[in-house]
This record gives sequence, structure tokens and C-alpha cells, in this order.
Amino acid sequence: MDIVIIGGGPAGLSAAIRAKENGINDLLVIERNDKPGGILNQCIHHGFGLHVFKEELTGPEYAARLADRAAELGVHIEFNAMVVDVDGEKRVSYVTKQGYKQIDAKTVILALGCRERPRGALAIPGSRGAGVFTAGTAQAFVNMKGLMPGKNIVILGSGDIGLIMARRLALEGASVLGVYEIMPFSTGLKRNIAQCLNDYDIPLYLSHTVTRIQGKKRVEGVYTAKVDDALNPLYETEQFIPCDTLLLSVGLIPENELSKKIGVELSPVTGGAVVSNKLETNISGVFSCGNVLHVHDLADSVTMEAFRAADSAYDYIKNGPQTSKKIEVICGKGIRYTVPSIIDYINGGSEQEIFFRSDNVYKKAAINVYKGEKLLYTKKKRIISPGEMEDIKLMLTEYTPSISIEIEASP
Repeated sequence: MDIVIIGGGPAGLSAAIRAKENGINDLLVIERNDKPGGILNQCIHHGFGLHVFKEELTGPEYAARLADRAAELGVHIEFNAMVVDVDGEKRVSYVTKQGYKQIDAKTVILALGCRERPRGALAIPGSRGAGVFTAGTAQAFVNMKGLMPGKNIVILGSGDIGLIMARRLALEGASVLGVYEIMPFSTGLKRNIAQCLNDYDIPLYLSHTVTRIQGKKRVEGVYTAKVDDALNPLYETEQFIPCDTLLLSVGLIPENELSKKIGVELSPVTGGAVVSNKLETNISGVFSCGNVLHVHDLADSVTMEAFRAADSAYDYIKNGPQTSKKIEVICGKGIRYTVPSIIDYINGGSEQEIFFRSDNVYKKAAINVYKGEKLLYTKKKRIISPGEMEDIKLMLTEYTPSISIEIEASP
């Protein structure tokens, strides 16, 4: 098998489509659910497809476009299948209703998506009464099952799913009492702050957190408090908010248990793989893309990244592993992480696109790239926020062991 793609969400479908368009016919997509599309199937709001399809679609419509194109190209997807191992020879072992299967692959593309950070990871004091949901679970209940999680709702965390669910629940008649964010800035897209909170008069409380949950059989209310600069609660500011539901929108985690098991090096910052500009992991011929690599703002960005992974897999199949010099991408002042972390430099160089997130909000800022003390590139931005993925395109015409990316903000 030329390519085995693990995951049939937007990343996996997009990678399969691009591989087929590149002329790779011997490929398989392994998907654990009974239909393609992944998380998109429960995202009924608009905002998808503007970059890839040049029109605004809902999540299910975007998934259907990808699934239809994959079917048109003859992509084989094995549904209800769970990958349990990938060995050093890229032999993929998986389980289906028909039993245990193995397949030898020349290349593997990891496209497993991400999952929500659960309440247990937050260690919020209180009982385990009903009414505490992750925002994604609430989204599935409302959009796919027609079930409301509650009537009076507090949301902890300003991630995009939480913001979108604030609007959705308000439209369904619930009272959304507020969105509480521990950071001094929102972690969601600016457009979602405007369209999901401001347009519906839903308050956003920055530098606040939930300190306790009250209620044994069912949530009866939560205590909220301001936090200090070290993100510790200021208990003298505690307030009790009567409510019957708490939604958690406190971050997404790349689904990398399989990656870890097979020896893929993971970033301590993103939880995703450490990859080169080819999106290749430390294991030769194993590539990673989409939300399993790092959490994206847009499904369109997932698709474009999956295209690049498929192109790299195609190059690997045709030309085999290539020896190249490595350029380390260093996170300087203001940079939380970059993708890629390593650039494979081929003689002559080429234009490289580097994606990154900032560690704070910066206004009137400049993105600078340095080779030692030498400035290679600069780009001015009115505002840079952790909730928005940034990218630069950099032409490297000569080898250097490392480059560093920094943010310089005006006083």
C-alpha cells in the first residue's frame, strides 16, 4: 500500500483527495466512525469553505464536499475501524467488525484530529452532579440529537466551540449568563467574539475562572472569581452564579496516543508531533497534519495543510527519503510555537511557510526573523493575538543551522 491515512475527518479526506489527484491509487483511509467528516458533522454553523471552495458552507456541507470528492476519485475508506499499532516498518494493525487486520504501507499520514480537555484536567472543586459538559459534547447534543443541556448556562473558557455554543444556546432560548476566561485575552477568533457574544449581549469576563461547583444531583450554581497575574484565584472576589449547567471550553488536545505509542516525537507545547517543513515526523515516511498536529482556527487551513502532507508523501514514494541539512526554527520572544520546527534545506533553498501562535496579545507589532543577529525578514501587524494563527513566507537562499522568530511590540 502506498499510503495509509489514519482518520477520515477533514484532514484525512483532504490528504486522500490530494494523493489521488497526484496519481496515487493504492491508498486506504481508516476511520473509527461509521461515516466521514469527523467533528464537522456537528458544526452546523456557517464559516467553512471560504478559502477552499470560495463559498460559505456549514460544517456538514464542507464535510460532504470532501466526502463526495473522495468518492468521485474512488478513495477507499474502511469505517468502524480502530488502528492499534504502527510498527517500525510502517505495518499498520487495525481492528474492524470483521476482525484484526494488518497492512504494509510505504507512507503513513496521521490525521486523527483532537479531543476536548475534560473537567478532570482542571481539578475544579465540587461534586459530580449532572450538568457539567464539554462544549463539544453540548454541541453534539443540541445539533445532532436535538437535546438541550440546560436552561441557565455558564461557560468556562473562550475557545471557539464555547463561543459558538453560547450563540447556539441563546438562539434555542437558554440564558447564557456569561463566558469566563482565565487569561487576560480571549483564546477564540475575534469574529466569534463579535458574532457570538457581542451580537447577543453575552458578557465575557477576562481574567476570571470558576472556583467551585455547587449541587449534588444537579448543578445548582458555580462560584467565579478574578485571578491574579499568576492565574491564581482571588477568593475575596468570589461571586455565586445560580445556574443549572456549566460548559467547559478550555482547550483542545491533539489525539496523539497512537503517535506516542509508535515513537513519534511530540511537542511539549502543542501536544502534536514535531515535524519538518514536509510535515514529516521523526519517523521516516510518517507524516502528520490537521488538528492532530496542532489545533487550527479553520477547517480550510486543515485542508491546505493536509494537501501539503499528501504532496510530501507522494514525493517520498517517488524519490524515497532524501538527505538534507536541517535548519532549526527557534521560538523567540512572544512566540509560543511554530509549525514546522525544522526546515529540510535543499541546496538552492526555497520559499518556506511557517505558522505560529503568539503567547500574548501584541499591538502595533512586528514579526521578525533572525539568522543570528542578522534580520532576514520583518512583517508589521496592527494586532497579534493567541487566538489567531499567524503565518509568514520566508525565502531561504543559503543554509544556516537555525533561525529565530520574534515579536517586537511598540511601547
